[in-house]
Amino acid sequence: GTPGRTRLINFFAVNEAFLFVDLPGYGYARVPLSAKRRWRPMVETYISTRKCLNAVVLIMDIRRTPGQEETDCIAWLNNLDLPGILILTKADKLSRTKQISRQRCIAETLCVDVQSLVLFSAKSRQGKDLVWDRINPFIRDIRVIPDIPDSGQ
Repeated sequence: GTPGRTRLINFFAVNEAFLFVDLPGYGYARVPLSAKRRWRPMVETYISTRKCLNAVVLIMDIRRTPGQEETDCIAWLNNLDLPGILILTKADKLSRTKQISRQRCIAETLCVDVQSLVLFSAKSRQGKDLVWDRINPFIRDIRVIPDIPDSGQ
């Protein structure tokens, strides 16, 4: 619920078939700037060196206009030829009319097609099927989960 809670790389095995990896965000987060500066090299190293990484899900709050960090992240993913799945979360906090308005504004800010932004709500489950539709093409049946590196915890 609070931006900036993820501070390490967290691995989640899903049905013993694939991994989701939760990385610290370095856009909007309620943490000191020094913490965000420490996260950035960790996140960038992970994303740029993982050969088994198929896509990145970028989660953004629909109520906020994305900043330079989000724009840079999308450009960087494009440069790496790594697909970005763009999710606008907390959609339940806005009326349907306001959701569409914000989706258009954010698409314009990020210079992306409005249809590339998935409206999602963890609370109401709005957009859940569409999120999975966007993720499924990138899931490879790996059968055996690779060893997960020790996070140092």
